[in-house]
Amino acid sequence: MDSILLKAEEMNKSFGATKAVVNFSMEIKAGEIHGLIGENGSGKSTFSSMVAGILKPDSGKMTFKGQDYSPTSSSEAANLGSALIVQEIGTIGSITAADNIFLNQERRFVKKGAIDFRKMNTEARNILQEIGGEHINPQTPTMALNLEDRKLVEIARAMYLEPDLLIVDETSNALAKHGRDILYKNMEAVKERGGAVLFITHDLSELIDKCDCVTVMRDGHYIDTLPKDQMDEDTLKRLMVGREVSQNLYRSDTEPSYGEEIVFKAEHLNAINVDDVSLELHAGEILGIGGLAECGMHELGRLLFGIDKKDSGEVMMKDRPIHSPREAISRGVGYLSKNRDTEAIVLSASIKDNICLPSLPRLKKFGFIAPGSEKALSEKWANALAIKMRSPEQFCRELSGGNKQKVVLAKWLGNDSKVLIMDCPTRGIDIGVKEAIYKLMQQFKEEGRSMIMISEELPELLGMSDRILIMKDHEIVKEIPRSNDNNETDIVNYMI
Repeated sequence: MDSILLKAEEMNKSFGATKAVVNFSMEIKAGEIHGLIGENGSGKSTFSSMVAGILKPDSGKMTFKGQDYSPTSSSEAANLGSALIVQEIGTIGSITAADNIFLNQERRFVKKGAIDFRKMNTEARNILQEIGGEHINPQTPTMALNLEDRKLVEIARAMYLEPDLLIVDETSNALAKHGRDILYKNMEAVKERGGAVLFITHDLSELIDKCDCVTVMRDGHYIDTLPKDQMDEDTLKRLMVGREVSQNLYRSDTEPSYGEEIVFKAEHLNAINVDDVSLELHAGEILGIGGLAECGMHELGRLLFGIDKKDSGEVMMKDRPIHSPREAISRGVGYLSKNRDTEAIVLSASIKDNICLPSLPRLKKFGFIAPGSEKALSEKWANALAIKMRSPEQFCRELSGGNKQKVVLAKWLGNDSKVLIMDCPTRGIDIGVKEAIYKLMQQFKEEGRSMIMISEELPELLGMSDRILIMKDHEIVKEIPRSNDNNETDIVNYMI
């Protein structure tokens, strides 16, 4: 199909002095999955939010299905045929899955002046079953669902109105294989019925596999649009960052290298989804932990930092026990949560406040926090990690995913953390920021700092770890030392 479904011309959007989208134009045709890529902060989410009616453009023109298009809300955009699945959490935790699916559509179920909740729940069950989320109870509050199931509720909400344009903004990063397969199936369904998908992802192999063409953004500007036969990773990386990106993002050495001293350890940890786990972390070591969805590795990270209560066992930092995040921080342990926006940073606070948060006890003078010390600490680490910002006073909610992750790293570096527990440290960030984080990890290692890296990405585990611990059914089942002979197939065989 060659008909143009969405046409955007000379779109502009600024936030204060920051120009997020600059004279950007693109066309999306019916019957295609159209990729949109760029570095974090390149303007992808800002553009998709304008299409979805969440943000109002400063200038520019859009036409949708041949008609002028300027939605003033996401609800209006959805009624016109455009639906957005956002990058982070897009559900309201205090209401049920059914309520979230039919948010702003409740009038469909009004009978004699009241909402027929039985009919609403039945309809929610039907759409969940249709999209592949039949295991979700429509009457369950979404706060009780895991991250993947919350995203499936969002997919159900988007698919209910049978959108002509489905916008998927970094959603696949929050999903394990089963969830990704569900997402892909629904993307194909939109395409097959003559609609289109705008697919935003940092996973270049995923993009090349699923998209019919791709548009590249850089610093808010249009760079190029490539058809499928011209899409290769090296070309896309170069167009995204404006330079050649190193072929080898990971460590160049092929053997484990770390000190003999054990700086952090867990002994016989037991809790929900964690069964009798013991581990040791050495000075200057990157200890990788991998496994399939629900294997227990994410819960293990929370236990190690003291967030969740353990049933039995001990966590020790240089022979001093850790029972809470407060104790972990005071002993020099930092934690990067997989759920960045809800657990790793305070979105409604400034970059400065987030960076200084773990360091507040050290910034006190005579019982008061010195503003000058806060300013100096935040500026030092914001500049060291090259956070794209107007100033350290900018709110974190205004930052791109990659810059939010840099803020999370900055707050633990500012507190001089000796051990970092990192859960999916490069989830939802672009190739340029990934390259910077991997270099930073190698720098930490050379400084004698230690890292536990929980990851769902096999290349990352193989490329960065001194040792890899494989979890299966909530237990550690295999330890794999760093070696040039390791490969993804062998690791997957241990996981399944």
